[in-house]
Amino acid sequence: MSNQFDTAASPESSRRSRAVFATATLIGLEATALVVVVGTLVVDLFTVRPDRYDSAIALTVLAAVAAIWLIAIVLAFWRGRQWSRAAALTWQVLQIAVAIGAFQGIFAQPTIGWALLLPAIAVIILLMTRSVIEHSRAPRRIGEQ
Repeated sequence: MSNQFDTAASPESSRRSRAVFATATLIGLEATALVVVVGTLVVDLFTVRPDRYDSAIALTVLAAVAAIWLIAIVLAFWRGRQWSRAAALTWQVLQIAVAIGAFQGIFAQPTIGWALLLPAIAVIILLMTRSVIEHSRAPRRIGEQ
């Protein structure tokens, strides 16, 4: 039985499988959402008076660095870089941790929790598919076995 979603593209072909495309798309959407969050934080710095400016600036800088890193992961994954799978998996685990936090406490936001949790689980599953693993496998050099 063939799984058409997870079919690996032939080595001589530049086509990417549906699983690779879906993985890159989901990580790209996560990066886009994080860029929107950074934009919102920057606007808030100038329009809303925070309790502590140093904390607000630090949070904005941290979110901006995370957004840049996530964009780098998407680009590296699309190019088939081997390290991008591990980086994407690490990001998904961090995103799950934030999602769990969004479900708990006095200020719980289950909608945000689900919005973070579901794509993270989907990306983790996709990262383990055969075609995604083959896509991000380092090319062998001449003479290697």
